[in-house]
Amino acid sequence: MLGLKVDRLGLDLDRALGEWGEALEAARGGLLARKGLPGSLLGWMDLPEDTETLRAVRRYQESLDFVEDLVHIGIGGSSLGAMALEEALGEGRVRVHYVDHVEPTPLRLLLDRLDPRRTLVHVVSKSGTTLETLSAFALFLDWLKKSLPDWKRHVVVTTDPTRGPLRRFAEEEGLASFPIPEEVGGRYSALSPVGLLPLAFSGADLEALLAGARMANRLAGRPFGENLPLKTALIQHLAYLEGRTITVFMPYSARMRHVPAWFVQLHDESLGKVDRKGQRVGTTALPALGPQDQHAQVQLFREGPKDKLIVLVLPLWDEPLAIPQGPGLPGFLAGRTFLDVLQAQAESTEEALAEAGQRAYTLTLDRVDAYHLGWLLQHLMWQTAFLGELWGVNAFDQPGVELGKRLTLERLEKGGRFP
Repeated sequence: MLGLKVDRLGLDLDRALGEWGEALEAARGGLLARKGLPGSLLGWMDLPEDTETLRAVRRYQESLDFVEDLVHIGIGGSSLGAMALEEALGEGRVRVHYVDHVEPTPLRLLLDRLDPRRTLVHVVSKSGTTLETLSAFALFLDWLKKSLPDWKRHVVVTTDPTRGPLRRFAEEEGLASFPIPEEVGGRYSALSPVGLLPLAFSGADLEALLAGARMANRLAGRPFGENLPLKTALIQHLAYLEGRTITVFMPYSARMRHVPAWFVQLHDESLGKVDRKGQRVGTTALPALGPQDQHAQVQLFREGPKDKLIVLVLPLWDEPLAIPQGPGLPGFLAGRTFLDVLQAQAESTEEALAEAGQRAYTLTLDRVDAYHLGWLLQHLMWQTAFLGELWGVNAFDQPGVELGKRLTLERLEKGGRFP
């Protein structure tokens, strides 16, 4: 299960749930009242139930026996969720390469080491107009066309169901394709074909992933005392009211090293907005990884400004790999497991932060597997949606991103260079 540990948070959460009950109910009610309305972008709630798409992805993956390398071309929400899940859950059946940057040298080096006969290119863009994605896709498409007469078998497109240049291209060329549902935004799309397709090729348990996400959905509808995403949304909200404007997301799992980057986009792009009263609102999500950052950022987290809420994510079980005796190791460590050390580090970090007056809580996962990561990611989407209601913003648009996109196109159209 996914659990919540708040014994060192420094807040009486049960009391706060009672005091904020009316506001929380209004937040949940306002959110759910829009479900199903065109343009609400609440389709992410339904993705865990979409077993038809899961079966289609499975059939497609099983139909291709040549794939040794999968090149996933996308950026932001079209890449981060897939990367986070595949890094944690993939069994290495294929090598997955994420092209989410347009730096020339890495692109060339990747092309140089790939065999086009054994490569599948997956291009992902909801709008089908993302400049970086289309530029990289053009490069890989040109490479495939020059190398293979049957290049079409080596391309799969994930984009809007009916609109955009990538949808038109897929239909004109007869390419394999999958839809990103109309009411699902990019940063909420990890459980759509955006993430399911690379996960299927890498050997992840897709059924368990969606089952875990369904559990998050069920909890989001329960009374406050059992409603995990409403609880964590309230903790985030109360910390914000105290002036804690930074949210640190710090899992204690190397397999989850890319989850903080996914959370940063989800949190920041959803909540950093001008609210309905014209006020700028939002907190800044900061990625960290335990225990590495105990030797780096935790110094700042403990003794720096009290402007942070630190969220630790800790697995409760892993394989019982024992520590042998070794030079310099204290004798009492021999025979203990590496998980013992990891859990002691997380518990000690939370204690040290609390002693310094910093706010911290821990999300626990029974283990790092598909079921619990599906639950965790869907939980964080619900948390973000609830916070959007509490802060009076639309958590599903991104108007602040659009200006940069437009200026980039204008600069390139005019032949602009730097500086």
